Amino acid sequence: MYNSKGGIYRRFIKRPMDFTLSLIAIIALSLVLMIVAFLVRVKLGSPVLFKQKRPGMNENLFMMYKFRTMTDEKDVNGELLPDSVRLTKFGRLLRSTSLDELPELFNILKGDMSIIGPRPLLVQYLSLYNDHQKRRHDVRPGLSGLAQVSGRNAIGWENKFDLDVEYVDNVSFLGDWKIIILTLKKVFVREGINSESAATMEPFKGTKKESY
Repeated sequence: MYNSKGGIYRRFIKRPMDFTLSLIAIIALSLVLMIVAFLVRVKLGSPVLFKQKRPGMNENLFMMYKFRTMTDEKDVNGELLPDSVRLTKFGRLLRSTSLDELPELFNILKGDMSIIGPRPLLVQYLSLYNDHQKRRHDVRPGLSGLAQVSGRNAIGWENKFDLDVEYVDNVSFLGDWKIIILTLKKVFVREGINSESAATMEPFKGTKKESY
């Protein structure tokens, strides 16, 4: 598991650092938050925020906030159209710049999330994880994480979960700051936003064998 120094950071330093950094970011980016919210309202309509329950640390559910990036277009049967159709050019811009993720700063401030950690995924995936993959919930989910700076949506699910567990086993102050710096770099160059065959990421359908 994690070493003693990593344990001290994880238990006593990481949460206060998350609170402080998220508060500073919310204040510094308040104008950006308001401008993006206005543009979402004009281009995509209400609601401005996308809200969805996601599993956090120890698989406890919380309400995650993001800026909306898709329309509510439906087919003749009243079913939502595929993501690739509902994801507008403006929505793609928000995702490629990660501006849609900014409301998660409030999740971090509340303690639901961390600056760095495995990304919070869908509730329906909980029953599909193997024992190894479930360990991604041993820490708070993050705004960014090791998997995001190693490929984001451009890598497969198994590789992503392996990176999540690798992070869990090696939480450290220097490691978190390295990921923060790499995240900022990737946001500017807009790498790994989409998988090779989908507008976002293909749904996770489970792993046939244990992945280590």
